[in-house]
Amino acid sequence: MIISIDAASGLAIYDQIVRQIKFAIASEVLLPGELIPSVREMAKQTAVNPNTVSRAYRELQSEGILDIVRGTGLQVTTGAVRKCRKDRQGLIQERLRAVLKEAQQSQLEVDEIRQLIDSELARLNGKGTAE
Repeated sequence: MIISIDAASGLAIYDQIVRQIKFAIASEVLLPGELIPSVREMAKQTAVNPNTVSRAYRELQSEGILDIVRGTGLQVTTGAVRKCRKDRQGLIQERLRAVLKEAQQSQLEVDEIRQLIDSELARLNGKGTAE
């Protein structure tokens, strides 16, 4: 599992780790019962302080997404996939809401906003822009 940290994203590093682990579980890249990298391994992989990784892991444990396996490490819980899919949708919806509010505050018309969204979706799907 590869976690990518973006220092310029505006999100706290521990929150980026939490989100990316949730997204990996929601996408079934990480499956229930699967062990995640240790704090030390994740800190080395992401080049962040182990305390930051530990904080992210504690948050995931408190949400019931990770569980301690005594003497082994942390594993994905059985109900994590459903919860992470719901969380993923909520996180994306929250960010989308903020972008739409900004577009509205900048006085873009609804049709202009829709055109921007359609254009970006087409670009993501490899179809270029529909202009």
